[in-house]
Amino acid sequence: MKIRYLCTYWGCESLSAQAFLTRAVDNGFDGVEINIPENPEFIVEFMDTLAAIRATVNPNFYFVAQQVSAQKKETEAEYTKRFCDRLAFLIQLAPDAINSHTGKDYYSFSSNCKIILEAEQISKRSGIPIWHEIHRGRFTFHLKTLLDYLEVFPNLQFVGDFSHFCVVSESNLDDQFELLKQIFPHVQHIHARIGFEQGPQVNHPFAPEWASYLSKYLEWWQAIIQLHQKRKKQYLTITPEFGPEPYMPLEPFTKKPMASQWNINLEMKNYLINHLVHEIH
Repeated sequence: MKIRYLCTYWGCESLSAQAFLTRAVDNGFDGVEINIPENPEFIVEFMDTLAAIRATVNPNFYFVAQQVSAQKKETEAEYTKRFCDRLAFLIQLAPDAINSHTGKDYYSFSSNCKIILEAEQISKRSGIPIWHEIHRGRFTFHLKTLLDYLEVFPNLQFVGDFSHFCVVSESNLDDQFELLKQIFPHVQHIHARIGFEQGPQVNHPFAPEWASYLSKYLEWWQAIIQLHQKRKKQYLTITPEFGPEPYMPLEPFTKKPMASQWNINLEMKNYLINHLVHEIH
């Protein structure tokens, strides 16, 4: 089994499509994860550069597209149409998978189920997997209530970003591990970011004060990998996904980032290569 490490576009928005993809290749990433801007020139450049990379560098260079809709006041019907339109647009780009921020935390269970069903149907028609990211503000925001959706949709696939569970429950999940284990079989992609009880991102995951949190998250990710190994899966994707401001804490007054987002994500990639079980590399 192989792990493919993906480079996040989050924090690289100042780069052109070609510069971003080249940066990912030059730094040893196996693919990219990106919320594609609604910019026709960017999209053409991205797709052309991606094709060139696959033709000359890595034929398996992985492309995960994100469905992340901006928050706005709208009816559930308007949201659902905007959601489906965005998925339809992304399908046209033929990504290997779509990471979707799906539904809203304040929608009713039945309303979110209708939205999930729309996504499931789009995925089935296109043949492109749609993974629902565990995230605050979405239907996936809370560990215990997420299990209710699995009773209706037992084949749901998730992006495992467990920092959001920690924030929402104000817990490191030690008291909910039996619940968390029920989510692991559904995680198809991991966001390797360390959160804590009061926030979705620590200031630096390799600072000694966060060592116990890093160890805990590593255990969770390792458990997911072992499940994939048992299923004889060929690969699993991981995006080191420490973010810029406002996820990255800033110094007061100067607004200087407490650490380099880019360097942290590179360090996290290298850390995981060296610390996840050897036979998967």
